[in-house]
Amino acid sequence: MIRQTLPFAVFAAALAMGGGAVVAAAQHQGHGSGQPQAQGSAPGHQGMEHPQGMQHQPWHDALQAAIRADTRTAANVARDRYRHPFETLAFFGVEPDDTVVELWPGGGWYTEILAPYVLQGGGAYYAAAMGEGGLNGVRRMMEANPTLYGGIRTAAFPAFESSDTRVPDGTADVVLTFRNVHNWRMGYQRDDQPYGEEAFRQMFAMLRPGGTLGVVDHRLPEDADAERERTSGYIKVSTVRQLAEAAGFRFVGASEVNANPNDTADWPEGVWTLPPRLRLGDQDRDRYVAIGESDRMTLRFVKPE
Repeated sequence: MIRQTLPFAVFAAALAMGGGAVVAAAQHQGHGSGQPQAQGSAPGHQGMEHPQGMQHQPWHDALQAAIRADTRTAANVARDRYRHPFETLAFFGVEPDDTVVELWPGGGWYTEILAPYVLQGGGAYYAAAMGEGGLNGVRRMMEANPTLYGGIRTAAFPAFESSDTRVPDGTADVVLTFRNVHNWRMGYQRDDQPYGEEAFRQMFAMLRPGGTLGVVDHRLPEDADAERERTSGYIKVSTVRQLAEAAGFRFVGASEVNANPNDTADWPEGVWTLPPRLRLGDQDRDRYVAIGESDRMTLRFVKPE
């Protein structure tokens, strides 16, 4: 995929200043050219270090600039130490000229990074969610800053009705889902009837051959009762892999960048006991704040060629 565009250094500078110029690499070198290593680890993004075993790629500079952009919300930036956006997106190999689909973006935590990064890099960004309410946060961003976010495309996911607007089949380079698979396992907004199988089938369909699926979710220990996946907000790595591989994906690797060994995954209000939700309010608040956000799996899959 050849693009007549500006050098990455200019692109990175434009992103850092919240600029609107469409700039990207002169040539797309093949998606995810930095190969992930299983069980890599990296510290918080203050140093924005590369996941273990991954060499620096030219597009990493633009990604760092998108994360450091002054257009990001201060409250979102404060959570970088838990969510590690650079290390996570570098592990998934998200390049600025990719067509990226983010599923269930919620209030737009990752949208603030991803949309400018790919829209200014020659790529495309889809926000896909269930029902009109699932896209409210992204639509507010589009209305508040059309220069930065006006190019976002929206779609339904999972698309259960024939009239739903879907991400076109075979068009996405990367599909990303952050902390959502547990909802599909719990049957969220579908009368508690799980729909993970259908969700993974639709993700597989929207990706091009060779495209990447990146999954981050709250990790339930493998020796825990599987029924806890229905109520706790945590889900087993083996469950996610089973869903993905049954849909046709091939597992590429896992990173421990979003791991938290202090999370025992057995809290009275499930994962929502911990920050940022802190469902118990002031009860043992200091204890849960000290634990931090949940222990999370970070898994990369590919749609075979």
